[in-house]
Amino acid sequence: MSALTREETEALIKEVLEVYPEKAQKDRAKHLAVNDQSIEQSKKCITSNRKSLPGVMTIRGCAYAGSKGVVWGPIKDMIHISHGPVGCGQYSRAGRRNYYVGVTGVNTFGTMNFTSDFQEKDIVFGGDKKLAKIINEIEGLFPLHKGISVQSECPIGLIGDDIEAVSKKGAAEIDKPVVPVRCEGFRGVSQSLGHHIANDSIRDWVFSRDGKDVKGEFVPGPYDVSIIGDYNIGGDAWSSRILLEEMGLRVVAQWSGDGTLSEIELTPKVKLNLIHCYRSMNYIARHMEEKYSIPWIEYNFFGPTKIAESLRAIAAHFDDTIKEGAERVIAKYQPMVDAVIAKYRTRLEGKRVMLYVGGLRPRHVIGSYEDLGMEVVGTGYEFGHNDDYDRTIKEMGNATLLYDDVTGFEFEEFVKKVKPDLIGSGIKEKYIFQKMGVPFRQMHSWDYSGPYHGYDGFAIFARDMDMTINNPCWKILTPPWQKKPEVEEVAKAA
Repeated sequence: MSALTREETEALIKEVLEVYPEKAQKDRAKHLAVNDQSIEQSKKCITSNRKSLPGVMTIRGCAYAGSKGVVWGPIKDMIHISHGPVGCGQYSRAGRRNYYVGVTGVNTFGTMNFTSDFQEKDIVFGGDKKLAKIINEIEGLFPLHKGISVQSECPIGLIGDDIEAVSKKGAAEIDKPVVPVRCEGFRGVSQSLGHHIANDSIRDWVFSRDGKDVKGEFVPGPYDVSIIGDYNIGGDAWSSRILLEEMGLRVVAQWSGDGTLSEIELTPKVKLNLIHCYRSMNYIARHMEEKYSIPWIEYNFFGPTKIAESLRAIAAHFDDTIKEGAERVIAKYQPMVDAVIAKYRTRLEGKRVMLYVGGLRPRHVIGSYEDLGMEVVGTGYEFGHNDDYDRTIKEMGNATLLYDDVTGFEFEEFVKKVKPDLIGSGIKEKYIFQKMGVPFRQMHSWDYSGPYHGYDGFAIFARDMDMTINNPCWKILTPPWQKKPEVEEVAKAA
């Protein structure tokens, strides 16, 4: 199917909104837009970071998810207590495939669930004593841990537990950092506030230690950088780090994925902060720029075109040695890139993709698809802000669909009308669209594949897209727009 015109896209949005009551139509209309590359500020065409409309099926998460599930959880040598009922900790445990090196339960704890397991009596009488007991039990059972974070769930904010006082006392008793994080799920409109709260807790409770937990003397170098906001999903951070080190940089800190407490404490000593997920980590980057005068740059290691652009942009902050190193790395991997494109582009050329994910992916992965000859015809963020859309409108073609905090109904209707060859979204949407006969990739955790970052990741990305779209199973399933009218009528009657 050819791309929709601007008029057709506007008509599609209007048609989808007709099902809502008048007030809901006005609200949701602000979050659906036709892309216009001539606009410099996305707020002129789309609204974001607002409370979800009551009564619709939103795909967002909560502030706890943003803190524990994204920022703090992957720090591997710390123990993260989910302070509250058991469910939140269990649901956020190990689901994102944040790979790490270490012995789980001995010196790393990323896939374990530590919870205060609130019961009714804890709600009535408070959980401060229970939390204090847990901190001391952890020290006895897991003595090689480097610190503890206390991730507050909803009840903690409602009953008023003083986790700050308990954390200060616990830290003094075990002589290790205990970081209280006020990330109760009801705060804010999505997981985005949880990112911000987690960033602030690192600023206030980790940076303030001034490297106390760093073993040995750290000697700064001229090419020191940090990787921030790469959660090492499927090994992404490792495939990115390889390229940075090959061009001559020294990666002093990498977090949160496969990250450690000491690496976080060393970050204020680097020469440049490299931000992968801007949405979740721009707050701490801006703080370090203001307090320590450390510049930062957002980079994109999805697909060879964006990788080359990012390597050169990073190298521009250093001398000719690093600039030459960047060109050397790009040239080294070019034959591999050519081979991947030669193998897969003919099978994927012209295929159309719709995306709906969180963080950076709605814009960062566009280049990977385009390198394979594919076209992204719709994209949107679960919890994006307008500065995310500012970065997106230039990446998308004119008249393509933009949708913010899209509802389940809206997404399904858009897919029926746009008829994409592939959808990239999350686990909540995966099985709906697969049952509709639409090829689907789970783009939050790479559908149990990866890495997708770097040149090595691009080869895996291309293979996975080809394997998904050209899988013969789709011949058995019929998408809604290919069903014959009489079949639909029989289904309705049944």
